[in-house]
Amino acid sequence: MAAFLIDLDGTMYRGIDPIDGAIEWIDTLNAFNVPYLFLTNNSSRTPKQAAAHMNKIGFHVTPDKFYTSAMAAVSTIKAEDPLAKTAAYIGEGGMYEALVEGGFELDYHHPQYFFVGLNREATYSDYSEAARLILNGAKLVGTNNDRILLSEAGANVGNGSIVAMLEYCTSKVAIKIGKPYSPIFIGALKKLKVNADEVFMVGDNLETDIAGATRAGLKSIFIDSGVHHLEDIADLGIQPTYYCKNVLDIATLF
Repeated sequence: MAAFLIDLDGTMYRGIDPIDGAIEWIDTLNAFNVPYLFLTNNSSRTPKQAAAHMNKIGFHVTPDKFYTSAMAAVSTIKAEDPLAKTAAYIGEGGMYEALVEGGFELDYHHPQYFFVGLNREATYSDYSEAARLILNGAKLVGTNNDRILLSEAGANVGNGSIVAMLEYCTSKVAIKIGKPYSPIFIGALKKLKVNADEVFMVGDNLETDIAGATRAGLKSIFIDSGVHHLEDIADLGIQPTYYCKNVLDIATLF
């Protein structure tokens, strides 16, 4: 049976607006017990918060169906550095929960790692403190490198833009976790307990969802509903395995 990794922003919804066909498609996956995970670069929400947001706008999902870049960042660092114990961060509830549940002690004096997740309320002072800690030796971890984040109002500054700013400021290269980088895909496959050749990545962003799937050895389904559109495939030179105008069209592939 095929399994799916499914992007959220731009694929399932825009802000508080479900994308046409998305609710019906998820209901179908649930009805037939098709394995799937929502794979999101957005580190701000906890799985419980992410499920609550989707259920509020009409979906029927549970927290165990979510794998975020914050979760992937913590599990990746813990796996690669068994001695990792202390961290500081910029982020929201999802980043905090992932760090605490992952066994990190929060330390804003001499942390081993500094995690950067989306925080809509972060200030110049917050970013300056982050830069100082990184310059003093904390390793920079970028939960994701999205340039923009879509909302009902349009494009907002994405977490990747903040990571790039801190890289430029500190002359350090961030450890990169989220799509299109492999760590988030490796973690998601482990959580789903499936092999890469069984999985389809479904998403609207050619540079993150589709390029990342290719890099990780997954098949991909590009949905023309968000950041990129059909004409961008040739412009960017990123080729999905399949193209669908709408998520409901995925059923025609099988």
